[in-house]
Amino acid sequence: MTEQASLNPEYTMGYSPEFLQLLDSRNAQTHAAHLMPHLTPGMRLLDFGCGPGTITVGLARVIEPGAIHGIDMEASQIELARAAAASGGHDNASFHFGNVYDLPFDDGSFDAAHCHAVLMHVPDTQRALQEVKRVLKPGGVIASREMIASASFSEPMGDTTDQAWATFIKLLAANQGHPEMGKQLKAHFLQAGFADVRATGSFDYFSSAEDIAFLHAFICDWFFMPQVVAAATQYGLATHEQFERWRAEMDEWKEMPGAVGGLAFGEAIAVKP
Repeated sequence: MTEQASLNPEYTMGYSPEFLQLLDSRNAQTHAAHLMPHLTPGMRLLDFGCGPGTITVGLARVIEPGAIHGIDMEASQIELARAAAASGGHDNASFHFGNVYDLPFDDGSFDAAHCHAVLMHVPDTQRALQEVKRVLKPGGVIASREMIASASFSEPMGDTTDQAWATFIKLLAANQGHPEMGKQLKAHFLQAGFADVRATGSFDYFSSAEDIAFLHAFICDWFFMPQVVAAATQYGLATHEQFERWRAEMDEWKEMPGAVGGLAFGEAIAVKP
C-alpha cells in the first residue's frame, strides 16, 4: 500500500469535523453508565484515549474532590479536552499527550481506569491492558465500552448497503483494529488477569430527522473520503464503482421516512486482583 493510501494504524476513524461532533456528543451519563455505580468522591481515575474530554469532565464531576487524568495520542484532542475542563470549571481534570502502551504514571496510581471506543483501535490489546493494569491499585476497576460492528446497522437497507458495512469491518481489521471488540472484552479482560468481569451491551440509536442527517453526514464525510476509498481499493476490499453506488444509496436512505441507524456496543467492567 502506498503511504498516501494508508490510514493511521492506531486510529482508523481520523478526525473529520463530523467525527469530532460525534465525539463531542458523548457524555459520562450515557456512554459510561456502566462505570458510574463504581465511582465515589475522592477517587483517582484514568481516562485513556480521552478524545475531546466530554466523557472525562462528566466523570470528573462524579469523583470530586478526586482527580482524573485524561490521556490521548492526538495533541488536538488534548487541547479540546483542556478547553472543555476549563470552561466547566473542572479543576480536578488534567490532560496529557501519551500512549496507552507507555502510560506516564507510577505503578498503582489509580482507583479506576476507563476508555470508550479505544481498544477497538489499539493493535495489541493485551499489551494495552497490561499497562493499564500496572497503573491500577489492587482492587482497582477497569471499564470499557467498545463497538460491535457486525451488529450495527442502517435501515432500511439498500441492495448493497450491507456490503458497505462489511467493507467498513474489513477495513478496520486490515488497519490492525478490532471491529468486534465489544463482544470480546470479557475474554480480553480475563486473559489480562482481571477478575469479577461483568459484561453488558447497548446501542447508540439514531432516529430523529436531525439524528439521521448527522449520521448521513458523518458516514459520507469519513467513509467516502479519498483516503479511505484509496485504502479500501488497494486492500482489495472494494472498487470505486461500489463506493459510488453506496454513496447514492446513502443519499436515498437519508430521505426515507423510516430511516434509522444504530451503533452497537459491548461494555465490560472488571477488577484488578
